[in-house]
Amino acid sequence: MSDDLAALMAAAGRPVGPDERLAIAVSGGPDSIGLLAMAAAAFSGRVTALSVDHGLRAGSAAEVAGVAAQCAARGLAHETLVWTGEKPGANLQAAARAARYALMLGWCRQAGVPLLLTAHHADDQAETLLMRLARGSGSAGLAGVRARREADGVEIVRPLLGLRRAAIARWAEGWETVSDPSNADPRFDRTAVRGLLARAPGLLPAGALAASAAHLADEAAALDWTVAQAWAGRAEPGADGVWLDADGLPDALRRRLLARAVLALVPAAELRGAGLDRLLARLELGAGGDAGGGARGACGRAEGRVAAAAGPETARLSRQNGPKARQKRASRLRFVRSVLSCLCRSLRKSVNVRQ
Repeated sequence: MSDDLAALMAAAGRPVGPDERLAIAVSGGPDSIGLLAMAAAAFSGRVTALSVDHGLRAGSAAEVAGVAAQCAARGLAHETLVWTGEKPGANLQAAARAARYALMLGWCRQAGVPLLLTAHHADDQAETLLMRLARGSGSAGLAGVRARREADGVEIVRPLLGLRRAAIARWAEGWETVSDPSNADPRFDRTAVRGLLARAPGLLPAGALAASAAHLADEAAALDWTVAQAWAGRAEPGADGVWLDADGLPDALRRRLLARAVLALVPAAELRGAGLDRLLARLELGAGGDAGGGARGACGRAEGRVAAAAGPETARLSRQNGPKARQKRASRLRFVRSVLSCLCRSLRKSVNVRQ
């Protein structure tokens, strides 16, 4: 695969316009420095490096300052962004990631830069695929890191997903790079998976695993399109909630339509996996949605239940009388905004917020 960044951006579905500016997420590691060097060569004068000082360990400020100095020596624009305030005691990596993206996307919006590029590559994709396989993820999760997505006016693009780590590192030659100690921390699953891939390259070839993730991403995109068609024909959003006609649809579509209905009520939420299955099962039975145990299975923790608040007359798959109707089971699923307020509060604490 070519390492020309303009061609890689086009292959990722987001060619860069002749006057468009780009921001590059740069931690100082060889991957992000390699991407920065590629961007500087392909889009001279239009690139700004963004480095985030999370303030989580000694030396982080000096590392960011080192990146800034090297950029200045090469005539490249650089911005240092600092994560301030109290840091959480749990899920620190996830919180740091959320803060990092919030800072970089905020800078892009303020500066009018439409593109934010990150250096995720084929080895990262292979690691993500194996980790999600171990967690029992569905097709959407197994699609791994997506090549691009829109985030309130800024497009996040990952043009290096088809390249291996070694190919990117060659672009970083001549730069001083840093190594994040967390990459070797045995407490994290990704460290163990990375070691497994290194020990068994013949059995678990990273390039082939990344290619599988890309194929699954294509399949997920096709399913997303199908869900959009089903939503257009079967959903009735209203002032008080959402009605869904789920009759006769495969379970995969029912789950995704349910997730979309929840997103219509809680736009930042993403309820997945076991939590979504439990909520769907309870609604099919005419009971309330249980955001507690269900969301814990999908997301790690949750608070609050709506079993008492959402009963057969409100959030349910409606049934008609008679044998045919009982055989047919449910056909319409209603979400009432006021009834699901408890679920919404729980989701804000427990589900993944997309960054």
